[in-house]
Amino acid sequence: MTNEPTAEPAATAARRGARGRGRRPADEVRADVLRTVGELLMEEGLGGLTFERVARLSGASKTTLHKWWPSRGALALDGYFHAVEPALDFPDTGDVRADLLAQMRSFIRIMTRTPGGRVLTQLVGESQTDAELSAAYRRLYSSQRRALAAERLRRAQEAGQIRGDVDVRVLIDQLWGAVYHRLLIPDEPVTEEFAAALVGNLLDGVGPR
Repeated sequence: MTNEPTAEPAATAARRGARGRGRRPADEVRADVLRTVGELLMEEGLGGLTFERVARLSGASKTTLHKWWPSRGALALDGYFHAVEPALDFPDTGDVRADLLAQMRSFIRIMTRTPGGRVLTQLVGESQTDAELSAAYRRLYSSQRRALAAERLRRAQEAGQIRGDVDVRVLIDQLWGAVYHRLLIPDEPVTEEFAAALVGNLLDGVGPR
């Protein structure tokens, strides 16, 4: 007897029904695994994620899963990144203030209104004592998110919207680091108004006018 959930996300069930027999290309298998993991995490959170369940729902073998992802945490991080990537993409309208606000609001909605927020904070917590998970977190999630933010901020520098001597890595820490702080130490709420205040303080300064 197992306590593992028996239901599966509707999109995953539809793909399972559409699959034919025969050996599938590795890229197709990997894409199915990542979609399956992302759907499970965003609908249920981390609790029901196991290699056995992902193998059954995606049609991949457990051997293949373990070859590509050495731990459940690494598998969760990769699936999570692919699930949230479209929503957290950086728009480029030419207005860095509007683009930062749009991206941060999308991030906050995911973190506060879906199981994805709980998943990420759990993984961040576990990575503090798990060196392998910590390395996977940097490789599969945080380094890629930071690279996207840095690219958008550097374009804003080129457009003259941010001073050229500003270290964009520090800007990233000031903005998203503040959000993570409130998520991990919930003394204050994480709201879209909070995001607007962060961007406003950063771009307008906090000195007297």
